[in-house]
Amino acid sequence: MLDTNRRPGWSPARVNASHCCSVSSSSPPLPTRVVLLAGPSGSGKSVLAARTGLPVLRLDDFYKEHHDPTLPRVPGSTDIDWDSADSWDADAAVAAIAELCRTGRTNVPVYDIATSSRTGTEGFRIERSPLFVAEGIFAADIVARCQELGLLADALCLRGRPSTTFRRRLVRDLREGRKSVPFLLRRGWRLMRDERRIVARQTALGAHPCAKDEALGRLAAAAAGRRRRVTVPE
Repeated sequence: MLDTNRRPGWSPARVNASHCCSVSSSSPPLPTRVVLLAGPSGSGKSVLAARTGLPVLRLDDFYKEHHDPTLPRVPGSTDIDWDSADSWDADAAVAAIAELCRTGRTNVPVYDIATSSRTGTEGFRIERSPLFVAEGIFAADIVARCQELGLLADALCLRGRPSTTFRRRLVRDLREGRKSVPFLLRRGWRLMRDERRIVARQTALGAHPCAKDEALGRLAAAAAGRRRRVTVPE
């Protein structure tokens, strides 16, 4: 059963978690797999991932930096489109997931969203855990690649009410000072209007759309070693 009690002082973003999924010493070691947790920004991915007690890899740390010439723009605006998958380094994210599955450790960038820049790197370890969660708004974009590499235990898209997502996202972004208030409001209204389309796109990429309780149930099944066949587009 997943641990739903968050421990004091424990960060969901960085966990060295050999204790999260216990493996009997008399059992053969399980191959390490990943659950990709997608969903619109503000849908509650980080909070849900923290509740599992599993190691959590933050895919948002693989954003490109503000000076990258390949960053996309919001049509009709000078704003960078941080909700486009082109603003994110999918190759580096997949490489990190593959290394974690193979060795139990990797180095990941430390990303500062407020300045849109990487401030360094740090080690991330899952020790002997047979399962970990990789969460972020672009997680669905790497479902097919993780499936092809034999790394995927499940892929989920967390969904809810667009108005609730808007409120949760705005409160979080203001609290953390992620961007300027006008930018956050423009982005928030745009994402609220597009939320159903965003969920539909992530579903088409192979992530199963579900609410919090179903997501926790599927994560518990994955932690127990019950793998699901994930259907990905051809």
